[in-house]
Amino acid sequence: MVAVGTTRSAPSSTLPGFPRNGPAEDRVEAGRGEADTFIYPGYRFRIVDALLTNFHLPQSSLLMLVCALGGKELVMAAYRHAVDAGYRFYSYGDCMFVE
Repeated sequence: MVAVGTTRSAPSSTLPGFPRNGPAEDRVEAGRGEADTFIYPGYRFRIVDALLTNFHLPQSSLLMLVCALGGKELVMAAYRHAVDAGYRFYSYGDCMFVE
């Protein structure tokens, strides 16, 4: 699954059918609920395979989530490139595909 935006990654990682402490079922069903998971490097994603996201503020929880999926070293290298190349950051900036 490709999540479009970091705000879709956390809920998608805690969907019914993919319990945190048990085996994954064969499918995900539509439903409502709340996500109470804080995602940071070391988190094991069970549903989201990739993420399309913009460049977030340094030291933010959103940046931690991106590093959890893409790996801290690779994501920070992408950020260094973005700064050097003059990419735009924050909500109306450029984006990246992370897997």
